[in-house]
Amino acid sequence: MKVTVIIPNYNGKHFLKPCLESLSKQSCRGFDILIVDNHSTDGSVEFLKEHYPEARLIVLEKNRGFSAAVNAGIRNTSAPYVILLNNDTEVDPHFVEELLRSVRRSPRIFSVSSKMIQMHHPELIDSAGDLYTLPGWGVCRGAGRPVSNYTESSEVFSACAGAAIYRRSVFRKIGYFDESHFAYLEDMDIGYRAKIYGYENRYCPSAVVRHVGSGTSGSKYNSFKVRLSARNSIWLVYKNMPLPQLLLNSLPLAAGYALKALFFYKIGFGKDYIQGLQEGLGSLHRCRKVRFRFRHLPFYLKIEAELIQNTFAYAKDWISRKVCACTAG
Repeated sequence: MKVTVIIPNYNGKHFLKPCLESLSKQSCRGFDILIVDNHSTDGSVEFLKEHYPEARLIVLEKNRGFSAAVNAGIRNTSAPYVILLNNDTEVDPHFVEELLRSVRRSPRIFSVSSKMIQMHHPELIDSAGDLYTLPGWGVCRGAGRPVSNYTESSEVFSACAGAAIYRRSVFRKIGYFDESHFAYLEDMDIGYRAKIYGYENRYCPSAVVRHVGSGTSGSKYNSFKVRLSARNSIWLVYKNMPLPQLLLNSLPLAAGYALKALFFYKIGFGKDYIQGLQEGLGSLHRCRKVRFRFRHLPFYLKIEAELIQNTFAYAKDWISRKVCACTAG
């Protein structure tokens, strides 16, 4: 098989049928399906064994999170490429074919992100890849924009692991998803690490997937998600930035965390966010920092330039949205 589609699942029985049926209609047939279940209690495993025996199944002994689930899948396939796919998705018939075509264009491409569309608002984009900024904010590129946007293939900071293809051989060089993250920002982290090693992350507009969003966590913002995201945002910066880059970016990072804290206090999750930051700072000793190598210096410089560019692009997009909202009002 050219590619293995890995679907992590935790109590997502109600999502599995439409997701798997959409995969059965693919124009490309050179793939298999591997579902990694995180010790579900909703009958997911029994449902899969009865209705989809052709799909390979790994059942973990406890809920070990997204990162551990996809790592188990990646380690249990010999296919040269893996597609990570959330269970709350439905893919278009050419999804696998288009991702494969895109990732095979260059051996320097590590990952390719799909064009994710909001399931319940199909006129709007959910994600066109991820961006990372100087204030330490991860941004879902294109989120909430009309689907008529983002029609060109382009480089992105990282792929959104909810529906993306990865070159499996690169994991052996840069490492796998960080399982200490459990969930959230693990895809940004591994995309960042790949860039340090000189690989590219791309976006493919012709690989289309519809996404419910927060299918496992249950909501866009909740205490668990806010706390883990805050903790992981600290780890993400510390692990991937060498000390000179950390010092260079210290002011925008501090401003970014302060603004995020104000935002979360405003919507009722300020305490959770602060607790997450404290946990992240207090557990830096657990992080496996990317070792600095002088041969990677050109890639660090390119990343810094990209952080600056992404910050201005995000500010421009934010202002544009506010102006449009005021005009519409």
